Amino acid sequence: MQTSADVIIIGAGVHGASVAFHLAERGLFPLVLERRYIAAGSTGRSSGLVRMHYDFEPEAQLAWHSYQYFTNWGDRVADDCYFIRTGFLQFTPIEFTQQLEANVAMLQRLGIPSSLVSAEEVNALAPSFFVDDIQYAAYEPESGYADPNSTTSAFIDAAKAYGAKIVQNCQVTGVRTKGGRISGVESSQGDFSAPIIVNAAGPWAGEIASMVDLEIPINTWRHDVMFVHRQPDIVPTHPTVIDSANSMYFRPETGDLTLVGLEDGNPLGESPDGFTDRARLGYIERAIERICLRVPAMQSAHVQSSHAGYDGITPDQKPILGPAGPEGFFLQCGFSGTGFKISPAVGACMAEWIIDGHSKTVDISMFNLDRFERGEHLKGEHAYDDTWH
Repeated sequence: MQTSADVIIIGAGVHGASVAFHLAERGLFPLVLERRYIAAGSTGRSSGLVRMHYDFEPEAQLAWHSYQYFTNWGDRVADDCYFIRTGFLQFTPIEFTQQLEANVAMLQRLGIPSSLVSAEEVNALAPSFFVDDIQYAAYEPESGYADPNSTTSAFIDAAKAYGAKIVQNCQVTGVRTKGGRISGVESSQGDFSAPIIVNAAGPWAGEIASMVDLEIPINTWRHDVMFVHRQPDIVPTHPTVIDSANSMYFRPETGDLTLVGLEDGNPLGESPDGFTDRARLGYIERAIERICLRVPAMQSAHVQSSHAGYDGITPDQKPILGPAGPEGFFLQCGFSGTGFKISPAVGACMAEWIIDGHSKTVDISMFNLDRFERGEHLKGEHAYDDTWH
């Protein structure tokens, strides 16, 4: 086994896989170390939404650049990410209508296919939806969802085709430094050397950062989802939806299923190694009540399954990206539940930062760790409420 590399990436979720692909594509030799197996953590439990609607412009830019990957996956990467176009609707409480209008205008300025649609137009797009509580929604006809596991595996396979290596079942136990800069890691499979480390460890990122005496403001949060069988009056499908008015999101799934996730009541501070094979007690009842508010016909649906996952969350619910701590140590973590859809562009930007000294695809310098030391929280010009609460 080769024990030295140009870059060591800790974590084989979608972000570790993406930066590995982009580094290898640029001619570097990245080594990915994964404590379990590919997409075993946050990525494997992601709902996989692919949409561009954000209230913070840099995130919208990252999502728009990433969208070009998802819709041209075979040409840009390899294999398949199984992107499904469903259309996407963003609902907000009526008191956020002005913010919704302003954010749609921002997205349109970036070239993103987005428009403001009335409640009547929503009813035409999705006749089974209850719309009496909204005035407008944002609509993205080209958006949808992709398969997180396939996306991650495709990135890894493409990175390996360029010469990257991955070691699974490899627990990083320490990070080595020499003269104030990174020199490698210690692990359950031995020592590995590299002058650069990317901490893409998801909800375990804080633990990895502490190995270089770096404290990052990242917590864990748990998210549960359920799958319900749709009834004949709402098949074959419906749009993907973020329904902030009801603090939930939902999207179709193959087999006449609908995935439902809630944006409130998500526990913080639990171990990321907690039980995730099914949703916590009481979640399914809450989720059923919530989805029936927007899709009354779901009252006759029945639950197929549920599961949960953990992710890292930051105080402003924005990622932490870029160098921090000893020279050669990079952070790519804290995506707070919205990291999958921006992973292709973030990987490209991080590779540019590592190789060229700055990102070119999108300027991601504002996501640096130092913002928290300065007491700055990133926020959109026309922000909505915090997503996860």
